Amino acid sequence: MKVLQILPELNEGGVERGTLELARHLVQSGHQSLVVSNGGRLVEQLERLGSRHITMPVHRKNLASLFQIAPVRRLLELERPNILHIRSRIPGWIAWFAWRGMDTSQRPRLVSTVHGFNSVNAYSAIMTRGERVIAVSNSIRDYVVQNYPGTKPEIIRVIPRGIEPLEYSRNFKPDATWVETWRKQFSELVGKRVLTLPGRITRLKGHEDFLRLIKSLIEGGERVYGLIVGDAHAKKQNYLAEIRSLAAQLGVAGSVTFTGHRNDLREILAMSEVVFSLSTQPESFGRTTLEALALGRPVVAYDHGGVGEQLRAIFPAGRVLLRDESALLQTTRQVLAGVEPPAILPPAYTLDAMCRTTIEVYSELLHNQPAAGDGNGHAA
Repeated sequence: MKVLQILPELNEGGVERGTLELARHLVQSGHQSLVVSNGGRLVEQLERLGSRHITMPVHRKNLASLFQIAPVRRLLELERPNILHIRSRIPGWIAWFAWRGMDTSQRPRLVSTVHGFNSVNAYSAIMTRGERVIAVSNSIRDYVVQNYPGTKPEIIRVIPRGIEPLEYSRNFKPDATWVETWRKQFSELVGKRVLTLPGRITRLKGHEDFLRLIKSLIEGGERVYGLIVGDAHAKKQNYLAEIRSLAAQLGVAGSVTFTGHRNDLREILAMSEVVFSLSTQPESFGRTTLEALALGRPVVAYDHGGVGEQLRAIFPAGRVLLRDESALLQTTRQVLAGVEPPAILPPAYTLDAMCRTTIEVYSELLHNQPAAGDGNGHAA
């Protein structure tokens, strides 16, 4: 089959990463893979994997994007893909209008993936208009069913994001050169039990709760050190200053390091004693926590969203009720005492399972007659 995925740009991010992973699997399985975006630094990697990239300005969040409907329709008529897979809202609307204007006997089957808890409005509704709607977790499925009653539950397929077991396994150890460099750069961590909170520096990610946890553990005699891994956007510098100030007020500024953006998160996770996910808003999936669990690192997290689902399936001992700082402290102490995740992840969380199941969704559509309207009961 020929599959065309469309998204705004090909820079870093979970959507982009998933697009490349599926594209690689399609090519390796003998299918044709096309990706439409405004370009980005991942284009070269995509093309090395055997996909074709078509650059089109489908990323702008303004009315000018409507001028791309006709070019995208011409592209669909020229390339004649079997599957059109939309992954984001602006290109989703462009692609949907282009697709809707085609002869129903000539247009590809339409798939959309809901990657996150988007705001509930007409703009976000495009992500529920596929003939099949992929949800990256059961939490996302429930969110769609609750907030978009026009989307039939039977067309939703839950496909968790997956990881490559060969890249993330208990057997993985950072190489000696990396370890030596790491210890020189962050000598303050040597001899300490490193607790890591990965993610962008942005409000609602739980940095305040993490800092208070570090304070309580140190006061209780634990030799721990907090590591906050992630960068702060230019618009988030004030918040970064806030949490640095809070660390000083709590007396833990000397026991917490802000690393900024890192390209070696796998190695950092592998060197961590415990990894945390303390977002006060539910995560749609939580890939970093899954990577940590695969590496054999225990995860302590608030029990909601996709991360809560992971912990219930893989490491229930790490679950904590939202904003319950007393339970957070108690659970962390228990984990530090030696509670470990299982050695093998459930098969559903592997990259191979994610890609195979997605292709099964495509095949299911191609073997069924197109539905009337836009595929899930909306008027075309």
